[in-house]
Amino acid sequence: MCGICGIVSVAGERPTEAVRLRVAAMLQALSHRGPDDLSQHDTATGILGATRLAIRGGADGRQPMVDAASGVVAVCNGEIDNHHDLRRWLADRGRPVTQATDVAVIPGMYLELGPRFAERLTGAFAVAVWDPRIGRLILARDRAGERPLFFTQTGGQVVFATGIASLVAGGGLPLTLDHAALQRYLRFGLFASPASPFKEIEKIPPGGIIQMDAGGIQRASYWRWDNVGTPKKSPSLDEFDEIFRKTLRRQTDVDGDFAVFLSGGVDSSLVAAVARSLYPQRSMKAYTLRFAEESFDEGNFAEQVATSLQLEPVSVWVRPEDFPATLSLLIQTGGEPLADPAWLPMALLARRASLDVNMALVGEGADELFGGYPTYLGAGLAERFARLPGWLRHLLHRAVEALPISDKKMTISFLLKRFVQGAELGGMTRHELWMSSITPAILARLGIAPATPPADDTAEGALLDQVQRWDLENFLAEGLLTKADRASMSSALELRAPFLDDSVMTFAATLPVHDRVRHFQTKLFLKRYALRYLPKSIVHRRKRGLSVPMARWLRGPLHAWATKALSSERLAAIGVRTPAALALLAEHREHQADHARALWSLIVLSEWLDWAAPVK
Repeated sequence: MCGICGIVSVAGERPTEAVRLRVAAMLQALSHRGPDDLSQHDTATGILGATRLAIRGGADGRQPMVDAASGVVAVCNGEIDNHHDLRRWLADRGRPVTQATDVAVIPGMYLELGPRFAERLTGAFAVAVWDPRIGRLILARDRAGERPLFFTQTGGQVVFATGIASLVAGGGLPLTLDHAALQRYLRFGLFASPASPFKEIEKIPPGGIIQMDAGGIQRASYWRWDNVGTPKKSPSLDEFDEIFRKTLRRQTDVDGDFAVFLSGGVDSSLVAAVARSLYPQRSMKAYTLRFAEESFDEGNFAEQVATSLQLEPVSVWVRPEDFPATLSLLIQTGGEPLADPAWLPMALLARRASLDVNMALVGEGADELFGGYPTYLGAGLAERFARLPGWLRHLLHRAVEALPISDKKMTISFLLKRFVQGAELGGMTRHELWMSSITPAILARLGIAPATPPADDTAEGALLDQVQRWDLENFLAEGLLTKADRASMSSALELRAPFLDDSVMTFAATLPVHDRVRHFQTKLFLKRYALRYLPKSIVHRRKRGLSVPMARWLRGPLHAWATKALSSERLAAIGVRTPAALALLAEHREHQADHARALWSLIVLSEWLDWAAPVK
């Protein structure tokens, strides 16, 4: 794991001293991601650099990787889990790889396969390959989008980096706010590829590969989760067990110790349990977030799992006073806003874990792949609701909207209100409403017009397949995985998600609907599998997920901070009606409505605009 960056000229121009200084500044801006090494390689037409967090390969892990014969240069942020297989494949073709590090296979794979090399890589990675012989740059991102990669092009010069903060370091980039992308951020709390907050900066999509040379840019996708078109079959527990254990063994083939992030829910607990079965004698720590607010705290469940698996539990308590400084740090190191409040607690958890290890396993991806969200139940229930008589739907709608506001975590009243707001919409339109950080009605109050095309409610395939793929490509790839990467790497801690291995995602695409969701049950197959490793009390515990008592905190300890952020002239400058934003805060404080998600999205944007102003 590391950070990568570079400036190359596809027009064949030599780097100037100003370019060298910019690359040096870009590397310094990535130092928090890779504290173990910092280096760069100069060619006649470009400079590539990398900072390193040593996970595999010992002293051989220094990047950039250079093929001496051809001059091809590669840098990689991430891990190539199938590097042993690729080494053998390359050796059979007369390209032995002598360096022990996993990323050393990349130059040879490119020289053998050209741009198609990314199709053969397994792992979490963002890769840049510069071929100075023909002036071609290739940028590729892993299938699920676990690792980030951004670029911008001006004339014949291409600048790329792991993060926006690195990309803009050293100046020299003319930047313009992308108002359409910012409006979409306010709706969903994230930036879907290829968009970024700036018009001039593009994000490589998950499973995406981009080629740039003097002839222009070619954009392509080498992989997409095809759960919609994949034939379904009866799943085998034994087959999945073999796949999942092999995945975990590959991901934990590292030089040092590793740990687990443990919530006490089925996903992280299953990862921990399988890891323990693979390493029964190994010392292993389990890091857990704790909250003083009872309905948000899962520490007792996590401690039960840790004790039963003989893991050493480590608790990290989350307090509201930590939020302003932590948000500022995350924006400065990453250079982008993200509306998930759990971003900050995860950064605090990573900060503590990084004192002991440099890699931890997480349970991200299981809900999207195996059908774990309450919205997946709602998809079927909404169709039944729509068949009720109009008068009855009206009465139920009024009754639900009259339910009192609660500061507790993911209450039934919150779920029911979101349900009735979208129950009579088309399938994908309804799902997008349910997943919104700020609903269209609230956006209208704020003066924000819809910036996204309407959802396609006529697409073929089962609705559950459609919404799961939308979640995987948007909510997971650009939201949850962005949260995980930016939070963990702010303290140089690598997170690995076994559920997002290519083989696991391929298996999940074959699951019939009734093995994912049935009646009021979610994630049926995965829970059957989990019973091999975990007790029923953990497997069938009500899903809670990581969330923050933001509703309560915005009424209390964070209210003054929120008021200042929502009063920002910079919010007004991008079209947000700040009096309306302050009115939402007042309604929220008086328990007239729960606007926590909307308010937090605006607060984060306000803080980011403060950072972005001098950058522009």
